[in-house]
Parts: sequence; structure tokens; C-alpha cells
Amino acid sequence: MKSLIQRLLQSILGFENYLFVFSLFKIRTLKWDKGEKDFFYFINMIPEDSNILDLGANIGIMTYHLSKRAGSGKVIAFEPIPWNVTTLKKISKYHALNNVEIKELALGNNFDPLRMVIPVVDGVKKQGLCHVISPDITEFNDGIIVEVSQKTIDSLTDELPHKISAIKIDVENFEYNVFKGAEQLITKHRPIIYCELWDNQNRYNCFQFFKDNNYDIMVVERENLVNFAPGLHSTQNFIFTPKV
Repeated sequence: MKSLIQRLLQSILGFENYLFVFSLFKIRTLKWDKGEKDFFYFINMIPEDSNILDLGANIGIMTYHLSKRAGSGKVIAFEPIPWNVTTLKKISKYHALNNVEIKELALGNNFDPLRMVIPVVDGVKKQGLCHVISPDITEFNDGIIVEVSQKTIDSLTDELPHKISAIKIDVENFEYNVFKGAEQLITKHRPIIYCELWDNQNRYNCFQFFKDNNYDIMVVERENLVNFAPGLHSTQNFIFTPKV
């Protein structure tokens, strides 16, 4: 039923209008989504008036909430998919998110162009599942293919604020590549990092990366931040915090 409604709305409104309306709806209702409680815990950890990186900003749903937390700071939002970028810009303008700067490119650990896919499932374009085409991802690979530019975060430091306090990243199984391309910034700025990771090799690579860089791997349990314990915690949401 959900897919049928989405397909009808995308057909009636057009894909870009659908994305804008959907983003407006999710922005208003996100705080009541039990699946996003970890994200709001992370937001409350960020000092007010901070500079934040939003990696994989998609259609601006979380960008909006990060912007409100940033205050007089800045949110640098990275998003490579053209339809998502259009919606992100509309959301930023509609809500007057004057502290949001949008960069239209993908992030990774080199400068080669990337092929990405917007999955189409039962006739529904799934913008939330956009991902880099990779042998490591065997699902949701049928859809609209786009080629996008790739850069590393460390190559962009001259364009970023002098202090980054927090990073939210959602890049659908490409996180380790992004972190490798941001190692200099992470070791210098020591931001807190919110990340969704599937239970696969990418997750374990990310865990090792942060252990090597003197970070703790944390999860939210009963409204408290605790050390991640394999076998005990089944969450996909992680908060990486620098060791004191």
C-alpha cells in the first residue's frame, strides 16, 4: 500500500514536487519518528553555534534540524544526486536556512568520477536509497544511473570553517571511503560523528578507522550514551566520540 501511494504521488505531482512535499512533511514529523531518536540525541550533543558537516544531505530533512542547532555557525551540506540537490536548495530557501551552504558533489577517498544509482522499486524512485554502485552492494541496484564528481574532504579544507564540531554522515555503505578521505580533518578537529552503518565489512572498517584515531564507538541506550557492545546492541546508529 505504501509503495502504491508513493507511486501515485510521484506520478501526480512529478518527482521533484513529490520530493519537496515529502521533505516538508518529514521535517515536521521527524521528532516523532522513534527510529530517529538517536539522531536527536546526537543533535543535543552538538554545542550551539557550531559548524557542522552534513555528508549525504539528500533532500534536506536532517539538514534542516542541523541548521537549527548550528545557530550562528554553518552547516556544509554535501549531496551529489541532481534531483536531491534541487530539493535541498528548495528546502533551504523555503525555510530560510541562511547558515546552510550546499556543495553538489560526492565525497570519497580519491578524485575519480562515481556512478550512482537512484533505485526504482515497483515503479517508485527511492531517493533515500541512492548509493554508489559497488560490488559490495547487491540490493537496490536497478534504477536511474548518474555519474557524479568525487572529492575528498581533506582536499576541501580551505573551503570549510576553521573548526568543525560535528559530522552527520549517511552515504549508504560508502562511509569508510569518505572517512579515509577526511582523516586529516578528523584528527585535527576531533568532531563528534553520527553515522548509520550496516552490519558488514564497511562497518568493521569504520570501527577500525576510529579505534586507530583514538575514538570511542558509542550507541544510545535508554537515553544514555554507552560503549557499543557487539552481541548486546543491534542498532545501526553509531556516535563516534573522541577520547579525552
